[in-house]
Amino acid sequence: MSLIDETIKRIIPADTVTREKARERLNQLTMPHWALGRLMDLALDLAAMTRSTNPQVDKRVVVVMAGDHGVANEGVSNYPQEVTLQMVYNFLRGGAGINAISRVSGSHVMVVDMGVATDMGEVPDPTSFISKRIRPGTSNIATGPAMTRKEAVQSIEAGIEVALKLGESYNLFGTGDMGIGNTTPSSAIVSAITGEDPAKVTGHGTGIDDEKFQNKVKIIEKILKVNQPNSKDALDTLAKVGGFEIGGIAGLILGAASMQKPVLIDGFISTTGALIAHGICPNAADYMIASHRSVEQGHKIALKHLNKEPLMDLNLRLGEGTGAALSMTLVEAAVRVLTEVATFEEAEVTKAE
Repeated sequence: MSLIDETIKRIIPADTVTREKARERLNQLTMPHWALGRLMDLALDLAAMTRSTNPQVDKRVVVVMAGDHGVANEGVSNYPQEVTLQMVYNFLRGGAGINAISRVSGSHVMVVDMGVATDMGEVPDPTSFISKRIRPGTSNIATGPAMTRKEAVQSIEAGIEVALKLGESYNLFGTGDMGIGNTTPSSAIVSAITGEDPAKVTGHGTGIDDEKFQNKVKIIEKILKVNQPNSKDALDTLAKVGGFEIGGIAGLILGAASMQKPVLIDGFISTTGALIAHGICPNAADYMIASHRSVEQGHKIALKHLNKEPLMDLNLRLGEGTGAALSMTLVEAAVRVLTEVATFEEAEVTKAE
């Protein structure tokens, strides 16, 4: 049995019994009924995921999957491909947006090389780096498949392996990404899986102008025509129009779900990985928490397909796992509401009539 099959076998639906136990307590807290709204909904989800009315979310990690894309040669980004490697080094030196926000939320940043175009060499912080390198970037999806099906399986299994290893030390996961040009394969995946027109799921990525945007839409239309991804087969879609880091994110989600550990999904690229994970195992969605709504229009469509309502909408579009790291504070708040706020009986407070 393959690692993917073994992992799917271990992914079971979130626990409804524990959810109801948590609801009973939340209904008795010293406040008007459900006065903390979405935080209380989140507390229910966390209890069901972890099968505990005292969920442990204190050991946190944001996993930044990095990989390059052959389609970057089509001019779909404002940045040259070497920025992927440069930003990976920035993450490992602690100087990126994800590092700053992770320091606020008390989460560790782990960077995984899934297929950066340039050899990494000696990295600044080996304790925060994992190599799962498949090859130096995907092929140009404007002219053919991104990778072989075998490589697609390899990328997902690499993500699962990372999750299982980190699961020995962490109880709350966040997803992140780095890869110049990766909003293009993400748009192609979302279009293929949801059936939406490429123009509706494509955004401005790194801030491209309207002319580059129109070119990007045409390229995605060409990508889908050339590759004909099977929307009913997540592995086929990943192999034909995806990216190594997208497969890694999908695997990370599956691995976390197999351990009944919550995983905060970041923005557009991470949610694309979540679509692949959901296509492989629908039960994995029970362990996903949508951290925020990106300004990328395809992100809204992907979230709707997953039936996920994001925790925040702050006009974020950086990626890296920044939204996931930021929302970890909301996860802790939800747990503290469930476990630390007294009930009317405990506090000896008179209930409303």
